[in-house]
Amino acid sequence: MQSLRLLSKASQAILILVVCLQLGINNAEESDRRTIIMNMQMPTTVKANEELTLRLQVSTELRECMVIRTYLRSTYPMDTPFNFKYTACLCEDSPRTFYWDFATNRTTKITATVDVVRVLGICPNDKAVMPIDANRFYITQELKAVNYY
Repeated sequence: MQSLRLLSKASQAILILVVCLQLGINNAEESDRRTIIMNMQMPTTVKANEELTLRLQVSTELRECMVIRTYLRSTYPMDTPFNFKYTACLCEDSPRTFYWDFATNRTTKITATVDVVRVLGICPNDKAVMPIDANRFYITQELKAVNYY
């Protein structure tokens, strides 16, 4: 009879241990999701003053939607439409693509920045989240402007 009681207590302890381990595994899987994934596409070399298109694809692995604001920066000031900012709702099942057309007459580094912001009326039902660890993400690429004579 005593051995049955010990077996029963051991079974309960093992069951609690398994539940705790399972909860820990689920939390680890959730933290592996990337908040923002960015892919910037543009030519690396262009003729001076020739217009080019920069394409920025933004996606997320989070299950929740978030409001993002994206814009470009360069190592020296550039004219519009380079200064345009886009605000959009980003969800796991609907990645976003943004385009900028501009010209440059010198070699520069272009940085595409995505900020996660608090803005109402962008995501459906205003159900958007803010990441805890970071809210600014960026990617930089060099653009060479070449003079052809």
